[in-house]
Amino acid sequence: MLKEFKDFAMKGNLVDIAVGFVMGAAFKEVVTAFTGGIVSPLIGLIFDSDLKALKYKLKDGILNDAGEIAGEVYLEYGVFLTNIIDFIIVAFVMFLIVKAVNNMKKKEEPAPEEPAGPSEIDLLKEIRDALKK
Repeated sequence: MLKEFKDFAMKGNLVDIAVGFVMGAAFKEVVTAFTGGIVSPLIGLIFDSDLKALKYKLKDGILNDAGEIAGEVYLEYGVFLTNIIDFIIVAFVMFLIVKAVNNMKKKEEPAPEEPAGPSEIDLLKEIRDALKK
């Protein structure tokens, strides 16, 4: 069973998936940094605030003994919008990668067909002619 698992784990497809997974995780970090550092501030200019800071208060809090407000409940739609933007960017880049790979596959020319040999009728005619001689 251990040998079977080793054979399975060392197959090219599994290694390719592992490399793709690691690269995807790293790419996600790049996209998150891009969205948080560039896209969110630009969109925040429209709303005159940080995109991730956008939220809607659902419930007011109460003042506790320490003089702090506790128990406030917010709907943080800014974080949700940022994650949607992240997803759209990742999905678009993956679409471009798949499209590029498909275009490269289309450019591969099919192997030339082997020249067709003589047909059965031609072979029979040759045998007939050879027997006549």
